[in-house]
Parts: sequence; C-alpha cells; structure tokens
Amino acid sequence: MIPVRHTKINKVKFGLYVVSTPIGNMGDITLRAIEILKKSDYILCEDTRVSNNLLKKHEIHSKLISNHKFNEKKNTIKLIKILESNKIVSIISDAGTPGISDPGAIIINECIKRNISIFPIPGPSAVSAAVSISGFSEKYFFYGFFPDQNKDLIKDFNILSELDCSIVFFISPNKINKSIEPLKKYFSGRKILICREISKFYEEYIRTNIDNLELYKKAPKGELTIVISEKINETKKSNNLNESDKKDIKKIIKFLSLKDVVDIMIKKRNVSKKEIYNYCLKLKDEK
Repeated sequence: MIPVRHTKINKVKFGLYVVSTPIGNMGDITLRAIEILKKSDYILCEDTRVSNNLLKKHEIHSKLISNHKFNEKKNTIKLIKILESNKIVSIISDAGTPGISDPGAIIINECIKRNISIFPIPGPSAVSAAVSISGFSEKYFFYGFFPDQNKDLIKDFNILSELDCSIVFFISPNKINKSIEPLKKYFSGRKILICREISKFYEEYIRTNIDNLELYKKAPKGELTIVISEKINETKKSNNLNESDKKDIKKIIKFLSLKDVVDIMIKKRNVSKKEIYNYCLKLKDEK
C-alpha cells in the first residue's frame, strides 16, 4: 500500500497522541513523532530529565507535564480539562511506547470514556524488536514485567506454559537469577533469546536452550527483554524407507561407515535412525 502524503489529510487534529520514543539509540525516532511533539501544546512524560535530552536534541519546546505511575491517576482531571479545551497533547514514556508496561493506560481509558480523540504515533518497541530477530514463531504473547510475588509468577507460568507461541517478558536485572529456575521448570525444551540494552552501544543477545540457562555471576546492567520460543515439537519419525531411500543407501554404503550413512539419511529424510541402521545391516549381511 502506498503511503498517503497529502498535507491536508495529515493535518494535526486536537486530541491525545500516544508517541513512541527511542528505546536506546536516539536516532530511532520517526519524523512524524518529531513533528507531532513540536506541534503539541503539552507533552506528558515520565521523567522530565530523561525526556528533555531527547526534546532538546530535536529542538522541541512544548510544555512538559510530569506523568508517571505515582501521579497519573491524580493528573487525570487536569489533563482531561486540557484535552477538552481543544489542545494537542502528546504522551511519551522514558523509552518505547506509552501504555505498554509504561504509564498511559489511565488517561487513554478516560479519553475513551469521554470520546476524546486518541492517535497512535508508532515507533520503537522492545517487544517487536526482540521478536523480529528471535527466529521464533511470529505469533506471540506479550506478558510484560514479572510480578513482585513469586507465587503470582508461578500461577501465570502454569497458564503460559500451555501456549504454543512465542512469549515475551520484560525482566529487571535484579530478578533474572530468581527467574531462571521457574523458567527451566515450566518451559523446558524450548529455546530462549535474552536481549539486553537493545539498540544501545553495549547491546547483547544471548541465544540458548532454556534447559542450559545458568545463573548470572553478576546482575546484568540494563533491563532485559526475553523471548521464549513456541513449543519445540519433535516431528514424528516415519518408520519406513521408500525405494528411493534404499537406492541412495546402496550407493553410498560402499564408501561410508554405517554412522555416516545414518547421519546423511537423517538430514535428507524424516526416517528413524533405527530403520536406517537396520537396513544398512541387512545390506551388509547380504554380501
């Protein structure tokens, strides 16, 4: 689909704009995000100090309103009055997309109740970034941060372990070691991708099997995004060699060991090792 570029269609309307900001690399901000932030009467942000670094870089001078998890409920009435007075208000988080494991849901839901327009300004997301390089199923379930209580985590793991899709978690560095044993218990047999400092200078990606996870000697720096693969189902092996398989084995068994023949045929065809081995023995005996 060809993007629409007509300026009249892209005119900024009054309402709440949910704007994604970089999750690490400051260059990962869209031109549209910059445009909206510049035209905003107010910008709601978690930490004004963090947001100021980004806004100054792009010469954005809109008024800032502190809006974090400790005051967002208290802010709601004031913010709704501003929005109802035909203002352009943007909400950003310290990194990523507001409302996705970040403040934003309270004001968004209040806008929905009052029929105030809400517009998403897509951009960086640790979730999609991690899934995109995982190599796992594109169908995924996003969980968010682990709960404080281990009993709550175990309760959720019981349910999540039954899902046959990729699962994405956010984990703080001080919780990763406590999480490894439950992960190994409930997701044994699956693969895992551990992402640290996505898009930053010291970004790191660890790929392994969950059963091979080991405790960190030191708590890693920076929040972690982990992706657990879909269930790894062993495809049922066929117990039958077809005529083509038998011809191939007859050709190569003259030059290779039984082990090599078995390895080659397994890669070529979904047949059990035992069936291939037994046929090889049969050919040896016929000589």
